[in-house]
Amino acid sequence: MGKKGVEIVDLDVEKLIETLNQALSEEWLAYYQYWIGARIMSGPMRANVEKELYEHADEELHHAELLATRITELDGTPVLSPEDWPILSKCKYEAPVDSYVESILKQNLSSERCAIQRYESLAKLTDGKDFTTFSIATQILAEELEHENDIETWLDDIREFRESLISEKRVAEKYL
Repeated sequence: MGKKGVEIVDLDVEKLIETLNQALSEEWLAYYQYWIGARIMSGPMRANVEKELYEHADEELHHAELLATRITELDGTPVLSPEDWPILSKCKYEAPVDSYVESILKQNLSSERCAIQRYESLAKLTDGKDFTTFSIATQILAEELEHENDIETWLDDIREFRESLISEKRVAEKYL
């Protein structure tokens, strides 16, 4: 980073790099959670949800790129080993042992809510102290909030679909 860039960062840069590496680890885990979940998912509306999960995975990968770039701009080294991701991450990866679409979405919702906390905290930490990182944090935060909304919408749609099937079954049983 240039001299003026270093001068205007009013934070402990080493601590900031540590925090950014934690977020970077979380993004890699989120990318994989979306990607593998989309691959193994089963159940109603799977095809539509699968497409959305791949889009979310791509966005998580983009977040990782933004964070890695910022870490290097701050003269840091992005986390180098995938083995370190679960150690550094505050958002835990959940293996999708239940491939049902609703289970996959609930796991991703939990991860998104953790990510929202991460970027809200990072935005507050850097507000007025590191304009570049603040901009990155708020951009990612907005996208994580959008992901949360997307997942909640899918879960609502699945719940409504299930309720309509139950209602139709009751009506059919009444007339049989």
